[in-house]
Amino acid sequence: MRRVLFLGMDIIYGKKRTLSKFKVLEVIARVPYQAWEHVAYIAMTHNYGKPGFARRVYEFIKESRRQQDNEQWHLLILEELVERDGIKEDFWLYRVIPQFVAFGYYHVSWLLYVIDPQLSYRLNADFEDHAEHEYMEFVKENSALLEKQSFQSDFEDDYGKFPSRADLFRQIGLDERRHKLESLARMENPRF
Repeated sequence: MRRVLFLGMDIIYGKKRTLSKFKVLEVIARVPYQAWEHVAYIAMTHNYGKPGFARRVYEFIKESRRQQDNEQWHLLILEELVERDGIKEDFWLYRVIPQFVAFGYYHVSWLLYVIDPQLSYRLNADFEDHAEHEYMEFVKENSALLEKQSFQSDFEDDYGKFPSRADLFRQIGLDERRHKLESLARMENPRF
């Protein structure tokens, strides 16, 4: 599944790392956390009479929500940068297709979680590993330019303030690493 996803991204959006391609990545990156949160709410509905279980599910939901929100900040900041840089995007390529991919990825993540949570966590860890690599390579390839570009955002108070775009993208890459490590840790204790 992961190879199909990454190959498909390269076929549709090209191999070059761009802000627009990263936006597509972030639209998709949020959905496993949404799927897991949904499964957790279903579990809570069926087992709310067990306080210990309910507490574990609640903590899991909080973690999934935090991860999902972090990915959302990435998306909003990237959208802001695309607009500020005056990058023109094809509506179908950068709005419609990512929604269909996210829809499918959501259902795959949800179904894998129901079948065996480790499968869903493994897929997410692979996705986040890929994202981390892409952001770090982007900084490496464009370091001279990104170090000179300051970062201002309407979302600074929510996500963070960084002296340069290079620092912003390094932080996003580190966020993706943290998500990967959290998914790998969940594989050790996959149930609520």
